[in-house]
Amino acid sequence: MKQFVTFLYAVLAGAAISIGGAAFLASDSKAVGAALFSVGLFAVCTLGLHLFTGKVCYVFENPPGYALDCGLIWLGNLAGTVLSGWALNLTRAGWTEKAQAICQAKLEDSPLSVFILAVFCNILIYLAVESYKNNPHQLGKYLGLFLGVAVFVMAGFEHCVANMFYITVAKAWSGKALLYVLVMTLGNGVGGVLFPLCKKLHQQAEKG
Repeated sequence: MKQFVTFLYAVLAGAAISIGGAAFLASDSKAVGAALFSVGLFAVCTLGLHLFTGKVCYVFENPPGYALDCGLIWLGNLAGTVLSGWALNLTRAGWTEKAQAICQAKLEDSPLSVFILAVFCNILIYLAVESYKNNPHQLGKYLGLFLGVAVFVMAGFEHCVANMFYITVAKAWSGKALLYVLVMTLGNGVGGVLFPLCKKLHQQAEKG
């Protein structure tokens, strides 16, 4: 039952990120689209949903079984974004061409470039989630979410779950697309644990 709920909340998180991605695709301004995309992480954090890029940041702070949960969450996010993208393709929205242009640029990039951009993306996601969890001021909580998301979108950093949605809307799934999503996933994982590991090392050094 616990695993089912985890998966369900991950599917809903994928849908939330898809709504943010849809807002980005619908906007003619990249800056406005980047700002509106933050609704996805806002929904995830306020509703307690399970997003891989947020959860993976805490993999070294939890028991080994947590890593398996992250894998299940990734699959749920994939299901949520694919279902959302497929559903929106049945509407009058007409974002396929714009999504195709975005995906073409990503899939023509080198794996190393995609990996590095994914690392930087999840550094910002970690900062956004940490701000929401630990900032004592209400404004600071939500400002951290907004800035973390808006900056990574404006900078063109790679978020594996968002890209699952874009690839679906673009009707661009292929072996290469899946490989690139896995590279992004690895980069997001590295970026997500980078600051927590440094923080832990600092704490151990102070105790020593």
